[in-house]
Amino acid sequence: MTLPSICVVVTTYNWPQALSRVLNGLSLQKYPNMEVIIADDGSTDETAQVVSAFRKKMPFALTHCWQPDEGFRAAMCRNKAVAKTKADYIIFIDGDCVPCPQFVQRHAHLAQKGWFVAGTRVLLSQSFSKAILHNDLAIEAWSYEKWVKAFLQRGANRLLPKLYWPLGILRTLTPSKWQGVKTCNLGIWREDFIAVNGLDENFVGWGFEDSDLIIRLQRLGIKRKSGKFATEVFHLWHPENSRQQMNENKERLASTINSLQVKATLGIEQYI
Repeated sequence: MTLPSICVVVTTYNWPQALSRVLNGLSLQKYPNMEVIIADDGSTDETAQVVSAFRKKMPFALTHCWQPDEGFRAAMCRNKAVAKTKADYIIFIDGDCVPCPQFVQRHAHLAQKGWFVAGTRVLLSQSFSKAILHNDLAIEAWSYEKWVKAFLQRGANRLLPKLYWPLGILRTLTPSKWQGVKTCNLGIWREDFIAVNGLDENFVGWGFEDSDLIIRLQRLGIKRKSGKFATEVFHLWHPENSRQQMNENKERLASTINSLQVKATLGIEQYI
């Protein structure tokens, strides 16, 4: 099978230290046909400086897609980033989710027409996350033995996901389940993303824009494949984002669930 060209879209906002750790993890990828686009939701110049520094040493194209800071608009910045690539396949991660060196390769091997891949994450504790950033710890390249130690010291909430398990057909046992899928680790064919008009930019503020996307993809006939034990990322601890608009977004999601909607009302089509 010919492996797809891949674009990793990294969403970030004013956390250059974490973004540096994520970009370092991406710099270790051995996938032959990939690029990275930073979907920046209005960060200051410090983030641009980080991207510029990494651009000089990355073995692939690194693009900075910035938009003005007008509140939490993750759906918009992701749509704009995807509009800038012609890659076959998109992997969404967040700028606080550190990938292992095999991350893109494993996503590519799970990529299958008619399916999206729901990746998972290992949550890191507050103290461990601070130590990683303060000491510039290269956790993306750590041995399993080091992760065992971190787990025993309660630095990580899970250990088994660090192991690779093929799983085979077990990955396809919940094709219509939308709950729990997050854009902090999601693989999707670009043509499928565009077919549903991408993320709905009416979701402003934290919450539920990823669930809305998955429900609409499944109405298009795109099924869920699990990325467990293959595509984990290490999620650095941070304070919760504001939940001020959560109820409004929950109502928007309920409206999608109770309709037959497939395409976002305000999505990626305006940029392509």
